Amino acid sequence: MCLLVPLMLLTTSDVVGRKFFSKTIPGSFELSEYILAIFILLGAAYTQQVKGHVGVDFITSRLSPRVRAVCQIITIFLSLFIITILIWQGWIEGIRERTVSDMLRIPQYPFRLLVAIGGFLLWLELLIDLFSVLGKLKRREA
Repeated sequence: MCLLVPLMLLTTSDVVGRKFFSKTIPGSFELSEYILAIFILLGAAYTQQVKGHVGVDFITSRLSPRVRAVCQIITIFLSLFIITILIWQGWIEGIRERTVSDMLRIPQYPFRLLVAIGGFLLWLELLIDLFSVLGKLKRREA
């Protein structure tokens, strides 16, 4: 959250400067992109941890708890598979990246590597969820 206030101030200052003084803040668009990348890529794991991702359960809510747990397990396995590909490709793209931003000359590889890092953190959260659902299924709580 320590980056959210500077992002808001930067964006507000840029808009006010453009509207009233016909001057923009150089590089503000680039900085906004990078800060938003940090928020989104590192926020996915936290959102999974607090169960904040959108879920549609109008079909699964009618199923028995055991079948619902099996559906969750299948969904988690599919998610782990997709996130594994995201981590792998994010890592490859991150270590290959050699370009810098146009105006501020900020290297882009750290932000490309954030795809792999954020994906790995999300993968770990999904793995924890998988063990939790498997434990419930084993104890017949589901």
